[in-house]
Amino acid sequence: MDSNFAAVAILVAVALVFDYINGFHDAANSIATVVSTRVLTPGKAVIWAAFFNFIAAFTFGTAVAKTVGSGLVDITIVSFAVIFAGLVGAIVWDLITWYYGLPTSSSHALIGGYAGAAVAKAGWSAIIASGWTKTLIFIVVAPLLGMSLGFLLMVAILWMFSRTSPGRVNQWFRRLQLVSAAAYSLGHGGNDAQKTMGIIAGALFAGGFIPEFRIDLWVVLAAHGAIALGTLSGGWRIIHTMGSKITKLQPVGGFAAETAGAISLFTATNLGIPVSTTHTITGAIIGVGSIKRLSAVRWGIAGRIVWAWVLTIPASAAIAALTYWLVATTIAP
Repeated sequence: MDSNFAAVAILVAVALVFDYINGFHDAANSIATVVSTRVLTPGKAVIWAAFFNFIAAFTFGTAVAKTVGSGLVDITIVSFAVIFAGLVGAIVWDLITWYYGLPTSSSHALIGGYAGAAVAKAGWSAIIASGWTKTLIFIVVAPLLGMSLGFLLMVAILWMFSRTSPGRVNQWFRRLQLVSAAAYSLGHGGNDAQKTMGIIAGALFAGGFIPEFRIDLWVVLAAHGAIALGTLSGGWRIIHTMGSKITKLQPVGGFAAETAGAISLFTATNLGIPVSTTHTITGAIIGVGSIKRLSAVRWGIAGRIVWAWVLTIPASAAIAALTYWLVATTIAP
């Protein structure tokens, strides 16, 4: 039991490190628009986002955590080595894409790494196909939903305020963007922190510390605390890409993008679907930017981001599989 305790403690620590990295990697998702429109300074924006990342612990359930922890990979084959290798795959891919300023999905890196390590141990039979179906569908649906809602919200706002002076509209939406940024950060914390909860619960189950797969309160609080601390660290490289390289935003556009992203994330989280917050907000920003003209969106940058999205699951899975093969001889397989 002592060796089990040590192994589980290490895995929980690594999972929380991933959660922390997820926070600073995805901080840009929550604050890029509010910073690029100069509604908040970067320092105030990360505090604002981190606060709502944390209080999401008291807002949403644990449906996403259960999907990640026991709905994608056969929980009976999950071992310490599988969990460790999966986390390493996700962390390494997150750091690579953070270095190059690419807003890829920490969520897909995590599930890709988890799956890659499980397949390396037990073959393709380790994968639960039904759990992957909705996740893979939402890889496409999430950005398209964000894009569509962002576009429609901008159309509605422009129609409603067509006779109001631009200066007054800007003034109103600078205030409203604080609300939309808070809502988006709440949705980001609600969906993303749960993915780490699922991994921690898997480690506890594999170690025999819980009789059945469940998410305890301390796991919820630890995961939300880690992602909030990561958000406080910021993700300045990616903020630049998200906030200004894809398209130029005004406060009204920032409000529409954040609101579209928040609605999409609330929907997915309540359905228990682990979606990419990065994909969702990027789609929303593109939808808002395209309302003026298609050339307002820098499609070259968007194309680089899409390629990074496509590569995330296979790349993190490959890193995790390699890690599993390297550590399986020293960590109980």
